[in-house]
Amino acid sequence: MKGRCQGLKRKQLFNEVEELLNNYCDGCFLYKHHKADKGRLYAHKFCISKCTVGEKIKAIGSKLS
Repeated sequence: MKGRCQGLKRKQLFNEVEELLNNYCDGCFLYKHHKADKGRLYAHKFCISKCTVGEKIKAIGSKLS
């Protein structure tokens, strides 16, 4: 039973990440702006390290490991 509960929790966490990505990241102005000005790598690093949504996604990810 423990494995089933963990599987449901993992699925719930993945759903939370997907919801964040769909609601905030798709079509993000800041990502597009940084990508155009400084390149894709910089835009990606900005999203991961400085964006509040990226920080939420990282926090959820830490629960998965």
